[in-house]
Amino acid sequence: MRERAGIAALLAMSLLTACGFHPAGSRPLPDVLRKVYIDVVVPYRVSEPPLETSLRTRLTRQGATVTKEAASATATIKLTNLKEGRQVLSVGPDGKAIEFLLVTTVDYEVIDGGQVLVTPGSLRVTRDYSFNEEQVLAKEAEEARLREYIQDQLAELLLLKVETQLSHQAGRVAGEPARVVPSPATGAASAPAQDPAQPPMPAPTP
Repeated sequence: MRERAGIAALLAMSLLTACGFHPAGSRPLPDVLRKVYIDVVVPYRVSEPPLETSLRTRLTRQGATVTKEAASATATIKLTNLKEGRQVLSVGPDGKAIEFLLVTTVDYEVIDGGQVLVTPGSLRVTRDYSFNEEQVLAKEAEEARLREYIQDQLAELLLLKVETQLSHQAGRVAGEPARVVPSPATGAASAPAQDPAQPPMPAPTP
């Protein structure tokens, strides 16, 4: 039975992959992200934000090289306005908060020097949790873990957004029809080249 279940799981994964689905960490990266620099702009920095750590891990897992300098990368993922907040969702009979909503937001864009590869955007992830005054230390530890989890989810969402937009742009460029460009000598539009497999076009009748 276990062997049959394993075979069925492999067949299902093969069908999903053929349809374009890729498990997390196995999606092919756009070429421009093969060498990437992560630039996280924060007002003050004591340690590396979990978002940056998770993003680097995911990129490396998918075959990218995360560089230490922007000059040696083919693209820079720039993250700004990384903010964490907490909102009260509900209060108890005594008026004290018993449920909170954790909110984390970040702005992003992907650039290559002065060229914008992915237009600026913003992401927001939330998570709610309950609070018990009798378990303050445990709840504080839980909140810290949830904040790390939220930033990990932000990293996954960010990569999906960036990959989708870059892949869409690459497909659009590849599908563009050939353009008629002016001839350097005369300035007139040059005609498309004659296919050698086709018979020559008849000369115009005088």
